[in-house]
Amino acid sequence: MLATTLAAPLSLAAGTTSARAADTPSAPAGQKKPVVVMTSYHDDVVAPFKAAFEAAHPDLVVEVLWQPGREALDTLSKPDHGGADVFWGPSLDTFPTLRERGLLRALDVDRTALPGKIGGQPISDPAGYFEAFEVAGYGFALNDTLLRERGIAPPKTWADGADARFAGLVAMPTSAAAGFASALYDIVLQAEGWERGWAVLSEMSANTTTFQGGVMASVDVSEGTAAIGPTIDFYAFTAGNTGKPVGFVYPARTAFLPAQVAILADAPHPQAAKTFAAFLLSRSAQERLPAPDIRRHPVRPDAYGTAPEGFGNPFAGARDDFVYDAPLGRKRRTLNAALFDVAIAERHERVAALWAAIRAAEAALAKNPDAERAALVAQARALAGRVPVTAATASDSDALAKLGEAVDAATRAEWAAAIDAAQDEARALLARAGKTSP
Repeated sequence: MLATTLAAPLSLAAGTTSARAADTPSAPAGQKKPVVVMTSYHDDVVAPFKAAFEAAHPDLVVEVLWQPGREALDTLSKPDHGGADVFWGPSLDTFPTLRERGLLRALDVDRTALPGKIGGQPISDPAGYFEAFEVAGYGFALNDTLLRERGIAPPKTWADGADARFAGLVAMPTSAAAGFASALYDIVLQAEGWERGWAVLSEMSANTTTFQGGVMASVDVSEGTAAIGPTIDFYAFTAGNTGKPVGFVYPARTAFLPAQVAILADAPHPQAAKTFAAFLLSRSAQERLPAPDIRRHPVRPDAYGTAPEGFGNPFAGARDDFVYDAPLGRKRRTLNAALFDVAIAERHERVAALWAAIRAAEAALAKNPDAERAALVAQARALAGRVPVTAATASDSDALAKLGEAVDAATRAEWAAAIDAAQDEARALLARAGKTSP
């Protein structure tokens, strides 16, 4: 079970300390001193690092509070931070929000071997309040056997996932059901451009039979019900650990986004917290990340020497031609999720039928070219994946802030009407081109 599926405090392996209530007092003199860590990581990550830390620091004991990022923000925003010293885990929103609220202290660790970025992509806080612990790459899980049997080449770009050769063979996570999907789809939107990105996602959805929660997309690929699925690399790695024929490919323009570690401003055990954070970022700890039972990417380039053969190193050959704007992605999380629901998930069958009609028209034109009909079909294609929000609005901090945590029903209804009008026009254009409207 992965961390995103849990809903209760973490239960650690035998011999470790269980999650403690926030008001438990510090250990008396002569006993081990605690460091209280709030995390959304599950046992597969927490247990080995907890055991290694306590072995290296026998005077300290790690006490774990499990909460997912959004809930953790509420707890950590309390005056006592819920009793936590350290926040540790994957949460692109929570760390910068805690910093903005003045709830973190500067993280005083040795950064000599920590570049803080991959290529031109920042992964740590430039102000020094939180540091990347590991990174996850975004791309496509692959069922190597199914692709080979069908004679289909793996995708090399995000747009490849929208190609007709993958019709019925794509598993996509819904933006609402998968916590990572907001970043995943925003990477596509930034890599391809706002308008082109939505067209890619729309046509990719036409290759999808059903939408799934985050981990289930990788499960569909591993079980052979889908050939490819956009996801995070470690979900694919986890599926591959079961012996299934699961591979992974990073598109040409993608991003590696971090899980991080920070110390709370009023941490009750600040020195122990600093020791724990420094341990997580040490070479010996980082070298544990690529292990088959963890399969995460270290943030220290010098930690890849002991990685298993074939384990990717994002620092090797990192490029600057595409730098994902994570702060922008964070601001438009609400917008992207709502647009995905309205434009794609809620009208999936109609959208898929429209794209099928466009592809059929294009196939007919390939056999019998006609400039006038081709122009009509090209106009239909341009309308099929259009969303009623401009690139300028999607990059406007004030406009994005006004959306808050949810897009209101009236706005969603306006979007739906605009999308339906554009797609109706696309169908009319196809009819004019001599094709039957779906």
